[in-house]
Amino acid sequence: MYYDLPPQHGRRFIVTGSNSGTGREAARRLALAGADVVMAVRTPEKGEQARSAILAEAPAARIEVRRLDLADLGSVREFASSVVDDREPLHALVNNAGVMVPPHRIETVDGFELQFGTNFLGPFALTNLLLPTLLRTPGARVATMSSGTANFGRIRFDDLNWTRRRFSPQRAYAQSKLADLLLARQLAVIAEQRGWDLLSTAAHPGYTRTNLQTAGRNLGRADSEQLPPIRRTLLPSQGVEPGAEPLLFAATSPDAEQGAYYGPGGRLGLVGPTHRAGIPRSARSLEVAQRLWRAAEELTGTTLTREASPA
Repeated sequence: MYYDLPPQHGRRFIVTGSNSGTGREAARRLALAGADVVMAVRTPEKGEQARSAILAEAPAARIEVRRLDLADLGSVREFASSVVDDREPLHALVNNAGVMVPPHRIETVDGFELQFGTNFLGPFALTNLLLPTLLRTPGARVATMSSGTANFGRIRFDDLNWTRRRFSPQRAYAQSKLADLLLARQLAVIAEQRGWDLLSTAAHPGYTRTNLQTAGRNLGRADSEQLPPIRRTLLPSQGVEPGAEPLLFAATSPDAEQGAYYGPGGRLGLVGPTHRAGIPRSARSLEVAQRLWRAAEELTGTTLTREASPA
C-alpha cells in the first residue's frame, strides 16, 4: 500500500530541486493535496515549465517559482532573505535538490567540491537561515533527502572537499549524502534539547529512475560527449511516483517521528512502499554529527541565529 498524503490546505512548503525528478513529483503531490508550494530551482525557466504542468492537473493550486542555486551561498542567502521578507508561515522545508557523480572534480562558486557543496553545505546554510521562520510556524518540519549510498559514506574531516586525495565521484557523493543524514539527525537532537516545535526527518528514494544519474555524469562534458540516459539496470528500480513517497512521508505524515529515516521497504530497500529505514552504521555517531555541524557552520558562515537559540 502506497502513501496517501493527508490534506495540506493552508500549509506552505519549499521544495528544492523541484523542476524534475523526486522534487517535481513532491511539489506536484503537495499541490494536489492543497498545499502552497514554493518551487526552489536553479533554472527558473525549467521551473516554470514544471509549474505549468502541475497547474494543468491542479488549476487552483498556489505554486510559485523562485531561483535557488545551492552551489552558490550568495544565491542561498538571497533566496532565504526573500522567504524571510515574505513574513508568511513556513510549514516545511524539503531539502531535495542534489547532484550526483560528475565525471571529475568540479568546484562550487565558493570553492567547495560540487557534491559536498550542493548536496550538503547549501542545504545546511538554507536550513540555518530559514530556522527562525520555521520556528515561528507551529509544527514545522525540515525533511532532508539522503541516499542509500550514505551506508558506504565516510566523513573525511581532514579533506572534506577532496583537495588532498585522488577524487572519486562515487565516494564524494556518498560522503555528501551521509552528511545530509547527519544534518537531519543533529537538527533533531538540537530541536529536542531546546524544546522546539520542529520535526527533523530524513528520507532516501531507493533506486528511483530520474535524470539525476545522467545529469551528474554529463556535467562539464561537451555536447558531443554527452552520455545517454541510463535505461536498464540489473537492480530493482522504480519510477519517480513511488520514489518520491519516502520524502513526502517524512515531510507530511502525522506518523513521522523526530530524527527518523524513511525509505522503500521492498527488495534490497530499493523499491516498494515507504517504511522506517534503519540508521546505517555510518550515521550512528552523534559525535560525528555534532562535529560536522560545527565544520559546516565555519564553512558556510551560518549558525543558529538568536531567534533560533534557547530562550
